[in-house]
Amino acid sequence: MINRELIRTKIVQLTYAYYQNGSKNIENAEKELLLSLSKAYDLYNYLLDLIVAVTKEETQRVEQLSIRNRREGKEEPSTKFIFNKFAVQLQENKALNSFNEDKNMSWNDDIDFVRNLCDKIEQSDTYKEYMASPDSDYETDREVWRKLYRQLIEDNEDLDQLLETKSLYWNDDKEVVDTFVLKTIKRFDPKEKGNQELLPEYKDEDDREFARKLFRATILNANEYQRYMSETSRNWDFSRLAYMDIVIMQIAIAELLNFPNIPVSVTINEYVDMAKRYSTPRSGGYINGMLDSIARHLVDTGKLFKPMLPRPERGNYSDRRQQNGGYRNEGYQNGGYSKPVRFVHKPKSEETAEDPEKEQEAEGNAPQNESQDAPKE
Repeated sequence: MINRELIRTKIVQLTYAYYQNGSKNIENAEKELLLSLSKAYDLYNYLLDLIVAVTKEETQRVEQLSIRNRREGKEEPSTKFIFNKFAVQLQENKALNSFNEDKNMSWNDDIDFVRNLCDKIEQSDTYKEYMASPDSDYETDREVWRKLYRQLIEDNEDLDQLLETKSLYWNDDKEVVDTFVLKTIKRFDPKEKGNQELLPEYKDEDDREFARKLFRATILNANEYQRYMSETSRNWDFSRLAYMDIVIMQIAIAELLNFPNIPVSVTINEYVDMAKRYSTPRSGGYINGMLDSIARHLVDTGKLFKPMLPRPERGNYSDRRQQNGGYRNEGYQNGGYSKPVRFVHKPKSEETAEDPEKEQEAEGNAPQNESQDAPKE
């Protein structure tokens, strides 16, 4: 579950905090990094368990209403939602139950929030349409929960506030973790029953090592990397650069120099996006140009051995753009790029934002291990 987008984000946050901390103990900072990543996985399981908590609360409501209706001679209430096939399978999931038991995590202490969420679900058009529909297949049951999650859980200010009281780490994690919860819902297979696999904390040890190596390289080589910034900032007002921008570029340079299988364009795009989220409104464009200049400087001085495109020639930009279909990285061909590239971040579409796998494919970057960071042939 913990992918390289989340790792990069955590390293930006922890590196910034490292320089704000007077002790500057790299071992403690590294432990804090790994702990913050593990907390993101806790949140993933906790949000999946929210679906279970809602189903349990709705079950109690139906049972109480059933008793009252029988006493009053009224029709029995529908049990369609509480016996939703996906929710029942999730409730029986061995991995989720084991994880929550080990971590002592549950929604019992926040039953008021769960009840309020149930009220909103019952009032939603998605719920009403589902209850009125004669369809009762697994796909329909799974889809209604995917819709409810997106509509009422993904952007829920009350939930955000609640999570912030639970863990300081969760406040910045939820947006990313939501995408993985939705991905998990979509992947559930009724044939797997209670043995359905959830997403692992790390896909493999390479990603955990990526986090350690990138963070250590960033801190231990800080002076060297900042010298590269200074050497290539002649055309940029380096003295007015926001401190967060310096941190982001320092990490980007560490990635450029220490991970040979990650293309330059991928690294630049990732950290331009980071600047847009965590720094000033103008930081994205500034860092875009600075990192391009730094990467070329490193190539020219023999410190970086990665292919880069020549800068576009002046004067016939529009003609070349029309001819080549844009300036974004289209992949390698015979050891070099087949088309010109402009290092700009590609905005996430609604479809790719929901599914991390599609997002990685759309970006030309599946950040699970180094080999997947390279463009496909």
